[in-house]
Amino acid sequence: MFVDKARIFVKGGKGGNGAVSFRREKYVPAGGPDGGDGGRGGNVIIEVDEGLRTLMDFRYKKKYIAESGENGKGKKMFGKDGEDLILKVPPGTIVRDEKTGLVIADLVRNKQRAVVARGGKGGKGNIHFKTSTRQAPGFAEAGDYGEERWIILELKLLADVGLIGFPNVGKSTILSVVTKATPKVANYHFTTITPNLGVVEEIRGKSFVLADIPGLIEGAHEGIGLGHEFLRHVERTKLLIHVVDISGIEGRDPIDDFEKINEELKLYNPKLAEKQQVIAANKIDLLEDMSKYKEFEKIMNERGYKVFPISAATKKGLRELLLYVIELLDKIEDNVEIINDQETHKVYTLDSLEDDRKEVIVRKENNFYIVEGKPIEKLVYSTDFNDIDSIRRFQNILKNRGIFEQLKEIGIKDGDTVKILDIEFEYYD
Repeated sequence: MFVDKARIFVKGGKGGNGAVSFRREKYVPAGGPDGGDGGRGGNVIIEVDEGLRTLMDFRYKKKYIAESGENGKGKKMFGKDGEDLILKVPPGTIVRDEKTGLVIADLVRNKQRAVVARGGKGGKGNIHFKTSTRQAPGFAEAGDYGEERWIILELKLLADVGLIGFPNVGKSTILSVVTKATPKVANYHFTTITPNLGVVEEIRGKSFVLADIPGLIEGAHEGIGLGHEFLRHVERTKLLIHVVDISGIEGRDPIDDFEKINEELKLYNPKLAEKQQVIAANKIDLLEDMSKYKEFEKIMNERGYKVFPISAATKKGLRELLLYVIELLDKIEDNVEIINDQETHKVYTLDSLEDDRKEVIVRKENNFYIVEGKPIEKLVYSTDFNDIDSIRRFQNILKNRGIFEQLKEIGIKDGDTVKILDIEFEYYD
């Protein structure tokens, strides 16, 4: 099944906690702290695999969480870093942050990677908290939580040439004849409901990737019919073969069809209408009056388009069409337009996200004064409330961060209750 869009949750692994440990060896009195640091949490990484053609793997499984880092150990031993979680996607996959809609990465090359959720840093062991006045710190630092977010994966097929046109004009038949692809072919509209890819091999020693885009109809850019789901796949083709039914056996005018399809391309994305097009006048074998073809060819030539009379059913004219396409591809620069919100998104991923992780909120709810935020949660997990040095460090950090001042600003008084996570304290100035 072809899947070209997926929504998944990704979360980096939690960093391991630092260790509380003391050196204990014979003949070494008061050995001091020797707790090692926790390991880094694993990252969630999106990687391109050129063997994939769909996002089917993400249809059912929606949550991906990387491995956490190991806790630190005694004797200054660090915890092991968590393994990175690597998710494979086909080339042409765009990764967006759901919250902002911004592009995290546009992946087009094989093995190209992007980190979409970073693992948390490991916490420091108690060896880092030894001072001249605190010789035996009984506390260590907790590891950071990994980044987490919902992301949207959106596939835009990477094909050299795209087949476009109204339903039932013969696009799938052309693909099946000139490649080894086996699309569903039948004499009714919307036989093709998903894009199909095939490789046209050995035309003058060269090959190219050909994509059959599901039939477009008038209003496709607004969501009418099936084409609007797949217009994005036209965006990255270098060249378009515009297939028309020159026989008119369904009562449609090929010139009118040609103009309507191009109008849909223009309304969806003006750049699509600017792509170079070659016209394949299909079903020429069913045309009794060749003057109709000559008239069509003359009008299209005057507009600057090259027209090839073909019959996909009998293979007539296909080689001439493909030879011309190869000739054009040699002249068109290999320039895939990359969607890049990097400058904007850089602010979100590196700065704003870090600001979110550093943010502390102080508020009043009913009779409680609540302090919350990732830094405060980490501080609580790093505090041993049975150790006087650890409690003093806890209070000093709250003071240095201005938490006490914020509490005073919202009206806290001696004896009021402060709540951090599930822990409650009585406030005294």
